[in-house]
Amino acid sequence: MLPACNGGRLPRPLRLADWADVTVKRVGVTVPEIVRGRYTHDHEGPLVVFLIGMRVNRWWRPDVWLPSFRAMTPMMDELYADPSSGFLGGRTVVGAWGPTVIQYWSSAEQLYAYASDTDARHRPAWAEFNKRIRRHPGVSGIWHETYVVQRAESIYVDMPLTGLARMTGHRPITGRTDRAAARLGQAR
Repeated sequence: MLPACNGGRLPRPLRLADWADVTVKRVGVTVPEIVRGRYTHDHEGPLVVFLIGMRVNRWWRPDVWLPSFRAMTPMMDELYADPSSGFLGGRTVVGAWGPTVIQYWSSAEQLYAYASDTDARHRPAWAEFNKRIRRHPGVSGIWHETYVVQRAESIYVDMPLTGLARMTGHRPITGRTDRAAARLGQAR
């Protein structure tokens, strides 16, 4: 049995919709609608792809790692609620050692402005993580990578809206954009 955390209280249940491409309703889980055919994302210009992940090294210590895991949902909610933040959207994938959040931003400056905003949820969550990890080193770790992308290419075939197409919109692939090089702007 795992030890109770959060002062002896059980943590609030994790919401599947926070970190999966499904919609959770009171009645159950529904699968997203499939967009038939071939399509690509609808975004021109620079883009920032931000990956942030957490590795849980000691699963039997949820009192240390679970607060960091749970802190991501309020941050994502805050970003989705503020279209002027530059946050275009994101999704979370969960692997054997922990979650990875893939975020799309309009610019690195907007990403860094959110990260350093003392009135936003990120700064307190980061400070709490650092306090916990200093008291319990090696229980979990956090990592991130930032990519500034000048051009992007994508294709989706008979898929629900996902990735860039979900965050920025989508358009059908036509004869003019049938090849990956053409979609990337490097037509031969």
